[in-house]
Amino acid sequence: MSGTLNKVMLIGHLGDEVKMHYFDGGNCIGRFPLATNETYTNKQTNERITNTEWHNIVVRNKAAEICEKYLTKGDKVYIEGRIKTRKWQDDSGNDRYSTEIHCTDFTFLSTKSESGNNQSTNQGSQKPVDQNHSSNQMEEDNDDLPF
Repeated sequence: MSGTLNKVMLIGHLGDEVKMHYFDGGNCIGRFPLATNETYTNKQTNERITNTEWHNIVVRNKAAEICEKYLTKGDKVYIEGRIKTRKWQDDSGNDRYSTEIHCTDFTFLSTKSESGNNQSTNQGSQKPVDQNHSSNQMEEDNDDLPF
């Protein structure tokens, strides 16, 4: 195989609400932390150990608006995307790096009763929303359903 692959698949729980940032021209970006857990039993002490890994999720435009509307802290979600690392400078001029997952598809996994969300359109397992849909198609399907 001569090509390369940058693909991430995660199932986890939102650690906070989706934070939206809007730009000139109507584009927007949503960011939220996602927690994934690894649980194992320590063979020496027979103690169950849980390690939590936090991931910075970035979702764009219509998909970001859907996430903001239907996802709340603690909800379980499937995220598919790619890893990107950003370089930036802090106030002191030091180089800093942030690793993010740029979401291309997602599926809501929490049921309405699990999330405590009273939205009648938020159902247990929904189809993935592909961020690459054309905006015209999304505008035609303007029925406030996330799928």
